[in-house]
Amino acid sequence: MQVIPPALETLITDLAKLPGIGRKTATRLALYLLRHPAPEAKKLGEDLITLHGSIQLCSHCFAFSESDPCVICGDARRNDKLICTVEEPGDLMAIEKTGAYQGVYHILHGVLSPMDGIGPAELKIQELLNRVRTEEIAEVLIATSSTVPGEATASFLMDRLHELPVKVTRLACGIPMGMDIKYADEHTLARAIETRQHFS
Repeated sequence: MQVIPPALETLITDLAKLPGIGRKTATRLALYLLRHPAPEAKKLGEDLITLHGSIQLCSHCFAFSESDPCVICGDARRNDKLICTVEEPGDLMAIEKTGAYQGVYHILHGVLSPMDGIGPAELKIQELLNRVRTEEIAEVLIATSSTVPGEATASFLMDRLHELPVKVTRLACGIPMGMDIKYADEHTLARAIETRQHFS
């Protein structure tokens, strides 16, 4: 006997395909949508359709945008000689929230992962190198995560960029603000030592 109606089961299955959403969470979300008025669910569906219809990749930095170039690439107040290279659009959003960065971006759309069949050709690496060659870029800030694939990607980029006349920097990482040093893991502490700053 099928306890869950087929339409609800289909929605649960679809929601469970989203990253970080297991079947339990998918079931809660599906039941939440079912309990609320139909117009709300319809609006959500329309928003999803609109999303794919209106969002595109910026042809310059490869960020998600409704315009081309995106608002950051098209902003004359930004330092277009400084490129921050990140893995995903979500990383750009996180950096923008700080208000501390005023350059432009380049989105790789992933990290190197040979086990998953992701090599340099699957990422926007060649496009980054082309930008550096043609736009007189002064500095490339590599802001990939400190995971094994993120570090491998950063290392690959540094090797390729050192062949070009551009300053290459790496996003510093280490002890978080407010954290007691004795509670830091070995990897975090090692990176903090490696990226130590000079005080004059």
